Amino acid sequence: MIYTVTFNPAIDYAIGVKHLEPGMTNRSYFEQLLPGGKGLNVSTILTNLGIPNVALGFIAGFTGEEIKRAFEAQGCKGDFTVLRDGVSRINVKIKSDTETEINAKGPDIDETSLKELMDKINSLSSGDTLVLAGSIPSSLPNSLYSDIMQMLSDRDIMIAVDATNDLLLNVLVHRPFLVKPNNHELGEIFGVTLKTRDEVVPYAKKLRERGARNVIVSMAGEGAVLAAENGEIFMSEAPKGKVINSVGAGDSMVAGFIAGWCEKHDYAHAFKMGLSSGSASAFSELLATKSEIINVYNSFELI
Repeated sequence: MIYTVTFNPAIDYAIGVKHLEPGMTNRSYFEQLLPGGKGLNVSTILTNLGIPNVALGFIAGFTGEEIKRAFEAQGCKGDFTVLRDGVSRINVKIKSDTETEINAKGPDIDETSLKELMDKINSLSSGDTLVLAGSIPSSLPNSLYSDIMQMLSDRDIMIAVDATNDLLLNVLVHRPFLVKPNNHELGEIFGVTLKTRDEVVPYAKKLRERGARNVIVSMAGEGAVLAAENGEIFMSEAPKGKVINSVGAGDSMVAGFIAGWCEKHDYAHAFKMGLSSGSASAFSELLATKSEIINVYNSFELI
């Protein structure tokens, strides 16, 4: 079974404003409420591809109830830990001449609730897959992802980590199956600016040298790079299409890669599925459907 973990899920409230004027009353031309959070996005794409999975994470208050309701209404399965206090966050995404995001802090996590979630994670068995995705609330330690991997180190569990800074660096010693920084995040780790696929390759290799088994680097319109565990390097420009909504594209890439790997255990296929899933979501108002992903997959060849 595949499990995803989102420590700080949200309601994503997208609102369209023709020309945003700060300090003035602005009126929207559309609103959209969706369950959000990187792990939930991964679970949604896996579900759309017909792959069974369970989403774990914390929810709280009336917003948490709506996250659960909307997520399960999409056909997804959640096993959420309910916090006794606080409310799950609402992230506001203003779509105007430019896009502006306001991401809320989220509720504090009490020790009892944290233990409850950790017990669920500790029940995973050899052969399962775990996706640790996104930020964690400030009430939790930056070592949390590393602590989880240490806890599961006696089992053959395939673990993917989509995180930044210390959350990512701390897990490398535990040899995660997959990490997925974007080119900007990868550059920040090494103090460089990475703009092209060729520039990304040596630094993706450096993350492998530090312990990551596979490193896929998303680069928006530039495509992506994969430094695979077998030593091969795959790269591709982005498939052609009109970008409508980039939210969740990186999460879709993680889901697509895992789906492709589970299907054929072939790195080229997994990489192409990841790139296809990320692009298909970027070309869609919502996270991509299976048919949208397959259409993109069939539209290009790896270079």
